[in-house]
Amino acid sequence: MFEVGRVCIKLAGRDAAKKCVIVEVIDDRFVIIDGETRRRKCNVLHLEPLMETLSLKKGASSADVRTAFKKFGLDIKETKPKKAGARPLHVRKGADKQKSAEKKEKKEARKTEAKKEKAEKKSDNSEGKAKKAPAKKKAAPKKEE
Repeated sequence: MFEVGRVCIKLAGRDAAKKCVIVEVIDDRFVIIDGETRRRKCNVLHLEPLMETLSLKKGASSADVRTAFKKFGLDIKETKPKKAGARPLHVRKGADKQKSAEKKEKKEARKTEAKKEKAEKKSDNSEGKAKKAPAKKKAAPKKEE
C-alpha cells in the first residue's frame, strides 16, 4: 500500500490536508514524504493514500519530486531556507576608551552635584533649626526583691 511514488494526503500536523508523495519507506510504520509538505519522516497513520502514483526512484531529490508533481498537475511552491543575519559584534568594555572616559566624567559630575546638594541641605537645616542634643536614655527602675 505505502510504496515509493504513492501520492497521499497528510492528515495530521502542520502540513495537514496537503498532498505529498512517498520518497522512501523506512519500515512498516514510517516513510519519508515530500511534496506540498516539508520533506520529513512521517507515520503512515498520518497519511491517507490516494489511487495515483508517480514514477519516482527511492530517495528522489526534491527537484525530482517537484517535476513529477508538475507532470501530475500540481504546482509546488519553491521555498528557500532563511539566511542567517549578521551576528552583532560584541564590544568589549574597555575597547572604546573615548566613550568610557566620557562616562567616567559624567559619573564624577553627578557625584559632585550630589555632594553639593547634600551640603546645601545641611546648611539650610543648621541655619533654621539648632541641632537637638541626643535624648538621654532613662534608666529602667530597679526591681526590689
